[in-house]
Amino acid sequence: MHRVMALVRPVQSTFELGCGAEVFGTVREGVPQHYEFDVCTENPGPVPTSAGYPMHVSNGLAALKTADTILIPGWLPVETPLSPRVRKALLRAHERGARLVTICSGVFALAQTGLLDGRSATTHWARAERLQREFPEVRVEPDVLYLDHGDVATSAGAGAGIDLCLHLVRRDHGAAHAALVARHMVLPTHREGGQVQYAPPQAPADTLDGLLEWAGQRLETPLSVEALAAWLRISPRTLARRFAEQLGTSPGAWLLARRVAEARRLLEETELPVDAIAARVGLASAVNLRRRFRARVGTTPGAYRRAFRLR
Repeated sequence: MHRVMALVRPVQSTFELGCGAEVFGTVREGVPQHYEFDVCTENPGPVPTSAGYPMHVSNGLAALKTADTILIPGWLPVETPLSPRVRKALLRAHERGARLVTICSGVFALAQTGLLDGRSATTHWARAERLQREFPEVRVEPDVLYLDHGDVATSAGAGAGIDLCLHLVRRDHGAAHAALVARHMVLPTHREGGQVQYAPPQAPADTLDGLLEWAGQRLETPLSVEALAAWLRISPRTLARRFAEQLGTSPGAWLLARRVAEARRLLEETELPVDAIAARVGLASAVNLRRRFRARVGTTPGAYRRAFRLR
């Protein structure tokens, strides 16, 4: 029996803890039980929760010594340091072969162990920038649902934690068993970890003398790098240098990203056909929009729209 131990702390998110408990700990009729699920904390006793009630946790850190998987279901506030005892317990568990898994902000705890240095990790899109800033040795990927390296795994927001847990079940016991668990939870049987987080597109500050706003208002026109440069009355080479220095990208790449971002907005907020959206954002055809959209967002315009269907 595979032993899953959740490491909790005050104030513990009940939803994120529940993600692990539902996948690994809930006994369901007709579903083989391959996991034992339990909870531990650094200081056993009452642990306050985000739901307003305390939960009593009797296991201390010694419980991590026999865990096959250690789940960190959130870590708030994210700046909370790991105590030497917790850090030592996690590193020892990893050294003997335990799998360390985080949900959402739990990655901030795991990153403090150094086990993510030089490796990719993810978290909720709203905290990705902070994670990268505080742990520059970690390759933060804010546009995926989860990442699994075998010995360590991280997930995005709390809902993506369920996807990661089901992925681990699939890896441990096969797709059929994972699908059976998902069916009992009334969930999609599988979401790929590389599927994009549906974070709102962020508009960069216009540091190019109004060019970004000007271009953003003319996406339906066949803008070229030469046209952008001409509007600023500079050469295309100078424009490319300024984009690289101020935005960290090229004019062409920025323009494509801006067109896709506008397509996302129109898919979310309107009922325009895909070909009409393609024309409005300057991508000419529905075929071209689908190709560009899938490359940047990781799904099709139709699937994206269904996720944001206006009611």
